Amino acid sequence: MKPKGLLVAVVLLAVLGGVIWYSNKKQAQKAKAPADTSPKIVSIPEARFREIRLQKAGAEPLVVSLVNRKWELTAPQPFPADPNTTASLISSLASVSADQTVEDKATDLASYGLASPTLKAQVIETDGKQVELDLGDDTPTNSGVYAKVAGDPRVYMVASYVKTSLDKTVNDLRDKRLLVFNPDSLTRVKLTGKGPAPEIVFGRSGQTEWQIVEPRPLRADSGQVETLLGKLRDAKMDLDTAPDEAAKKFSTAATVGLAQVTDTSGSQTLEVRKDKDNNYYARSSMVAGVYKTASDLGEALNKDLDDFRNKKLFDFGFNDPLMVEIKNRAGVTVTFTKDGKDWVGPKRLDNESVQNLIDKLRDLTATKFAEQGGGQPVFEASVTSNGGKRSERVIVRNQGDKYLAQREGEPSIYELDAKAVEDLDKAAGQVKEAAKPAPKKK
Repeated sequence: MKPKGLLVAVVLLAVLGGVIWYSNKKQAQKAKAPADTSPKIVSIPEARFREIRLQKAGAEPLVVSLVNRKWELTAPQPFPADPNTTASLISSLASVSADQTVEDKATDLASYGLASPTLKAQVIETDGKQVELDLGDDTPTNSGVYAKVAGDPRVYMVASYVKTSLDKTVNDLRDKRLLVFNPDSLTRVKLTGKGPAPEIVFGRSGQTEWQIVEPRPLRADSGQVETLLGKLRDAKMDLDTAPDEAAKKFSTAATVGLAQVTDTSGSQTLEVRKDKDNNYYARSSMVAGVYKTASDLGEALNKDLDDFRNKKLFDFGFNDPLMVEIKNRAGVTVTFTKDGKDWVGPKRLDNESVQNLIDKLRDLTATKFAEQGGGQPVFEASVTSNGGKRSERVIVRNQGDKYLAQREGEPSIYELDAKAVEDLDKAAGQVKEAAKPAPKKK
């Protein structure tokens, strides 16, 4: 063989050997690489949770159990469980992933704080299977927490929030609601409070709007009623104040209000009182004891009849009327009718000017209620809306320096601001004909 050919053969052999060496090295590295750098160490379908036991070092275990399809705190004391906190707890335990595996076969658990874990979380599934997650010391850099699953020799590092999400107290897990109801299911609400008519009863049938039925039938401000129900639904006990201390304060405090909510399953009551330091305390028919509560609950109950009355003169709201009839001070009556997208009277009208009048009618609101009516009629308006199903008629009268209004068929007398009446009268006078279309160019 020639020297040149021998040299080429040697070079080719070296290249081939290098390729084989590199390939073998990569295969070896691949074999040593972990299959999953963030292994999932706990995986339980949420529907399989039956009981959760939380055991902190040196403390009584906290047990949350599913009883008759509802979560209850069963130890160390029986209480209804807070639904949101329980749902968050289940979510945290249903899926736990490790940031890394620290040791495959740990022999010295004490060095990780796992010989006597700072927190144990045990889940008992519906079929009786048990899964236990032990949490120990924080890592030296405080970037995570050492963890171990019962029956698994490995020690893992999990994120610090895993421990935080499971570190609960009785007060965290306890349902702190003073009343438990669905506002959409209520049919009757009674409020006993202040004023000349201390007892107010609201009623409704199905999903219709709330009305005042006692002390006499009156239109209710549904927004005010819904605000009251929202405060009652969100009323919670302040567990930072001991129940015994709250009961002592309650016994000498002044009554603010007593609320009773009723649905098809029965009634619930809540009494709220205020002490001389403006602290509020509540006693509920749904939970034993007396508890301090938020001031906004007391303020929501501290209202009289007029606070809940509807001060709007018209109920058509944002429904587009089909017909508006106006009778002015001179006794002249004009009728505007909706024709498709346009308004017509004797002639086709300027939509913007009619809409301005409708806005003034929609916004017409009493400043307060008067005991007696009377006076000279100065304005009358009738509005037909809701596809012709709702007809409303309001008469405004002048009595000295006051303007008083009354809805047809209702005894209530609404006192109006003089400026509102002037603006309404002005808007009615500004309704004009629509501009004639420009002539077509020849």
